[in-house]
Amino acid sequence: RDAPGDPRLLQREVFSGSALAMNPAEHPPQIKTQPGTLVLVATPIGNLGDISRRAAEELGKADVIACEDTRRTRKLLAHLGLSQPALMVVNEHSEERRAPEVIRMLKEGKRVALVCDAGTPGIADPGERMVAAVSAAGGAVTIVPGPSAAAAAVALSGLSRGRYLYEGFLPRRGSARWKRLKELALSPRAVVLLESSQRCERTARDLAEAFGERRRVAAVRELTKLHEEIFRGRLGELGDWAQNARGELVLVIEGAEQPETADEDILAELASELDNSESTAGLRNAAEAVADRLGVSKGRVYNLARKYPR
Repeated sequence: RDAPGDPRLLQREVFSGSALAMNPAEHPPQIKTQPGTLVLVATPIGNLGDISRRAAEELGKADVIACEDTRRTRKLLAHLGLSQPALMVVNEHSEERRAPEVIRMLKEGKRVALVCDAGTPGIADPGERMVAAVSAAGGAVTIVPGPSAAAAAVALSGLSRGRYLYEGFLPRRGSARWKRLKELALSPRAVVLLESSQRCERTARDLAEAFGERRRVAAVRELTKLHEEIFRGRLGELGDWAQNARGELVLVIEGAEQPETADEDILAELASELDNSESTAGLRNAAEAVADRLGVSKGRVYNLARKYPR
């Protein structure tokens, strides 16, 4: 959701020169999207150098581009040196209303690309309802994957332990906010939140109260831009840092420490899973389900099952 950065960060030669040239012998053939397909196109979250060759190609082929803000999309297209097709505003207020129009265009065989201001459509941005509507109507949907502020923040945090829970924006106020905070505080997975700089100081105080001041957190802002900044510390320290932060932030909070689960408890849970499962996929799938539920490693569950067979 970060705004596109300085256009000077990316030279147009990138698309026509050797930087993105591919040797056909080294790369498999690319998927060729057909007319009548809705194509979700991820766009840079800051540094325009993160745009992919395929993203540029899909935007260049589109008959219509559905976008959050026509001004930002026009700047991106101009930067890429692309002719500008028809632009349609599809934002949080108009997405549902625009869906029948997009479906009609797809049935006419038009190429429709869907972009948000920055990042991947449908992830804390418009797109999810459009995908649901097109899919329900029998339309084809594909994606040009790319930048995601949440995924980038998790990678930079070093706090996920291989798993994380993407929460997005918290409820603004009231009992719903505190109920969700208390639930998230118990999660063994890292929690990923989005927050504006104006509300981050207040959110930091609420998080410190619900999760504990000592819980570790990483906060990132201006990802991939000139002034990229990463805060690493404790929730009790986050509020002071947030006073001077600007723009939208991504917070990654480490998961709650879980008490050691006894072997006997794992085996009992596994027996119950195998007895109640409707799946015929076998022990490995049951072990994975139990591991996820108890917050232990799949390997530990599977090894116990082999050591102590029923």
